[in-house]
Amino acid sequence: MGLPVVLMPGPMNEAVAAGLDGHCELIRLWQETDPDAVLAARRDEIVAVATGGTRIDGPWLDRLPAVRLVASFGVGYDRIDAVAAAERGVIVTNTPGVLDDEVADTALGLLLMTVRELGQAERYLRDGEWADGTPYPLTRATMHGRRMGILGLGRIGQAIADRVQPFGVSVAYHNRSPKPVDYRYYPSLVEMAADIDTLMVVIPGGPTTRHLVDAEVLKALGPDGILINVARGTVVDEQALVDALRTNTIQAAGLDVFEHEPKVHPDLLTLPNAVLLPHVGSATQPTRTAMANLVVENLTHYLTNGTPLTPVPESAHLVK
Repeated sequence: MGLPVVLMPGPMNEAVAAGLDGHCELIRLWQETDPDAVLAARRDEIVAVATGGTRIDGPWLDRLPAVRLVASFGVGYDRIDAVAAAERGVIVTNTPGVLDDEVADTALGLLLMTVRELGQAERYLRDGEWADGTPYPLTRATMHGRRMGILGLGRIGQAIADRVQPFGVSVAYHNRSPKPVDYRYYPSLVEMAADIDTLMVVIPGGPTTRHLVDAEVLKALGPDGILINVARGTVVDEQALVDALRTNTIQAAGLDVFEHEPKVHPDLLTLPNAVLLPHVGSATQPTRTAMANLVVENLTHYLTNGTPLTPVPESAHLVK
């Protein structure tokens, strides 16, 4: 009997393919001259999928009836319809834990850049504005004493909370339900936004959280408010955010993710009170390698034992 067949629809971190060598036959679909013909010919052989961002839904899975596992590279898996997968007996896995610290560090850096206008200050120097001795204007905000509300107190949210408290930042949070922590819980996002000055978005993307941060939430956050998003761009109504920044409904925003990335709303690029990063939250070589290794471990453990290591909640009932 030959090796089990695993499909890789698009390019992924090289460590994934290297780690799977000898464990399976890997079909690199994007390298095939006729991908549809390959899928049709091998539809009954492909038992698992390794993906770094391909959109996978019910009809996509229906083309591959033998697939029983989709191993996704990343914590967020909003490009995969995990409910449709579960309905077809397909387990979806992600890579939690291994990138928490990196994303939390990025969130803290983005917060510091936004509060203290560090990016703008650097451009001021590079543009020669400081050369004549004119100092950069005093910033209106400081870190100490800020009141942060975390939207989504999961592993990454907790890691961010741990980092900001030594700066004298208080922490509250909004989840679907309270957690056994000492931070104040708000059942209403709007109510929390009205009581804080820093909204940290760390909640997963997908249809249920799309535009959760809308014009009403931004208005409640208020003119001293700062929004930081290191989660998914779809959680924030980007046009509402542009309007809020332009009219000073909120003070500033720091974004590592965007609603239609890699395209960025053109108005964001012109707004001086927006700090923008190109989705680099987990983008270090050690972290991406650790993520790739967990993808491999999920696949090899499933192929050997019939169970993966880190199934997503929608798939939990399928794991023995």
